[in-house]
Amino acid sequence: MSNTETHPTESVCGADVDGPPPPGIEILTPRDVPLGGPRAMRVRRTLPQRARTLIGAWCFADHYGPDDVAESGGMNVPPHPHTGLQTVSWLFSGEIEHRDSLGSHAFVRPGELNLMTGGYGISHSEVSTPATRVLHGAQLWVALPEEHRHTARDFQHHVPAPVALDGGEARVFLGTLVGDTSPVRTFTPLLGAEIVLEPGAAVTLDVDPGFEHGVLVDSGDVLLAGTALKPAELGYAPPGHASLTLANAGEEPARLLLLGGPPFQEEIVMWWNFIGRSHDDIVQAREDWTTGTRFGEVHGYDGASLPAPELPNAPLKPRRRMR
Repeated sequence: MSNTETHPTESVCGADVDGPPPPGIEILTPRDVPLGGPRAMRVRRTLPQRARTLIGAWCFADHYGPDDVAESGGMNVPPHPHTGLQTVSWLFSGEIEHRDSLGSHAFVRPGELNLMTGGYGISHSEVSTPATRVLHGAQLWVALPEEHRHTARDFQHHVPAPVALDGGEARVFLGTLVGDTSPVRTFTPLLGAEIVLEPGAAVTLDVDPGFEHGVLVDSGDVLLAGTALKPAELGYAPPGHASLTLANAGEEPARLLLLGGPPFQEEIVMWWNFIGRSHDDIVQAREDWTTGTRFGEVHGYDGASLPAPELPNAPLKPRRRMR
């Protein structure tokens, strides 16, 4: 997915909706962004933002839908480049056709993980299929650490089995949670899981206290450690939590994505679809995309590639992580 901005043991317990958030819990609100151009479908972006750039190595989070494709036109993102990151595609409904310069031709379907490693450079396209009536999902990026940010292109697919909770279920697509471990390879420790809670249910999940966590709400009245979160908001919990309590205070099922990882200690420069460590890294990546080198070709997409936007006049500076 292309970033069009240029300037990621269960037990039941009760929770109080009223009152201020407990110490350490932050609420990140989304902003609307056009995907792939000003006339394209719009997404709700919660990472990055001024209040917080990263949660672990998660550096980008887009949440979209449910969109009636007959009205929105669906997703049609032309071939575009990535470097220094991994993309994580997760759908709740619909189907997206993926093609990349590694030669991968795959489909993103609900409950199935597609993870693409950009590393030194990759390009890909994303198009919702004709059979899609409602498109609904999330696109996430993971920053690669310095040691691996020039790694080779890669593509992985995984279908996590649902794990029953007391009052819901989880699908662990990255890392380990509720006794289930994803086999998908990452370059820093990560957690990624979809959790569905029944009305009135609450679960307390054992988590790594060295991780910081984010809860991206898709639907329902979700509480994170007693803090109410609205759909499309992202709740942040700092390191130090050995468990997290998630509750559904509503009368309909609630769905959320739980993300986590140890604080990412490196400063990154993030512009368009590139992650580097300096302004010069970004300039070189843009030039390589414009001149047709480094990122390879996407075969099978009917149309031209996405042009890179103009660089800002001022030098790009690293995004400093929040403490």
